[in-house]
Amino acid sequence: MTSSNASGSGSEELPTCSAKGCRDAAVWVLAWNNPTLHTPERRKTWLACEEHREHLSQFLGVRGFLKDVVKLDEWVQPEGSERLR
Repeated sequence: MTSSNASGSGSEELPTCSAKGCRDAAVWVLAWNNPTLHTPERRKTWLACEEHREHLSQFLGVRGFLKDVVKLDEWVQPEGSERLR
């Protein structure tokens, strides 16, 4: 879930919100899939800060894509889904 920064100092980079222009720390994982493109078990993920969780959830929900919303520290990556970035 975390990666080393580009400077190579070994410090860890915190996951950030997926909302456009937001650099706040992610607190939530929004698991989704597009049923016209993905198999039912496939889960794509967006990360959300507290401020953008509801907005991103609604965006995915009205399209029928949202499958689950889980606290980042409780997220367990399902088999066959994409990696968190």
